[in-house]
Amino acid sequence: MKATMPLPVSEHNIDQAPYYLRTNDEVQQFEAAFKARLPVMLKGPTGCGKTRFVEYMAHRLERPLVTVSCHEDLFASDLLGRYLLKNDETVWVDGPLTTAVRTGAICYLDEIVEARKDTTVVIHPLTDNRRQLSIDKKGETIQAHPDFMMVISFNPGYQSVLKDLKQSTRQRFISLVFQYPDEAHEAEIVAHEGHIDPEIAARLVALAARIRRIREQGLTEGASTRLLIYAALLIRSGIDPVKACRSAICQPLTDDERLQETMEELIRDFF
Repeated sequence: MKATMPLPVSEHNIDQAPYYLRTNDEVQQFEAAFKARLPVMLKGPTGCGKTRFVEYMAHRLERPLVTVSCHEDLFASDLLGRYLLKNDETVWVDGPLTTAVRTGAICYLDEIVEARKDTTVVIHPLTDNRRQLSIDKKGETIQAHPDFMMVISFNPGYQSVLKDLKQSTRQRFISLVFQYPDEAHEAEIVAHEGHIDPEIAARLVALAARIRRIREQGLTEGASTRLLIYAALLIRSGIDPVKACRSAICQPLTDDERLQETMEELIRDFF
């Protein structure tokens, strides 16, 4: 047996600065955490810009970004790596977390509450003063590169008894809280990303604000900034605004006919 070299980290570099509009002091706080080697937890609703922010910060700090979208079938070996058969030889292939630890990348575990509880435990030694990763299958303990940084995200709106972060995990991170931007900033983002007229973007944002206020009627999540951008792109492509909002906002948010009718009425108020 022999171990392979880690995957080339160059494939995780972000060469061009992603578009990101600051809304508070999140950039300064993230930079301070990076300098102090502190792990960061991003909390906020779906589609509010958490992932874009991490991409923006990776480019700003000139660090590679290794992103893992967590799910219930994510095993520790998916993060750490595994032995594979190659050319009649058993070789070790590093997983994304191990690659980030070795090379000093930012490792971003998106929606960490979706991962198995026994999987998230492997990050604990990386998020305290030890900054170590243990690979039991190889009998190896890796000291994290000085520039390695752990970042996780989750949506508190989906918390439940079964899907929430344990205190033993929460208290290893500093937390940055994200919300949807105020209407002026959100309209600027939608106009830029959706490539549409600012007046149309402002109407989409005003519509989203109304939809977010009807959550108490049974809507699980409000219309995200991401969905507004999708609607904007459809409108830019020539789709009627009412139909674009129906496809990009109403249908993804719920299957409840009553709620869809309510949103349809709101859409017609604005378009």
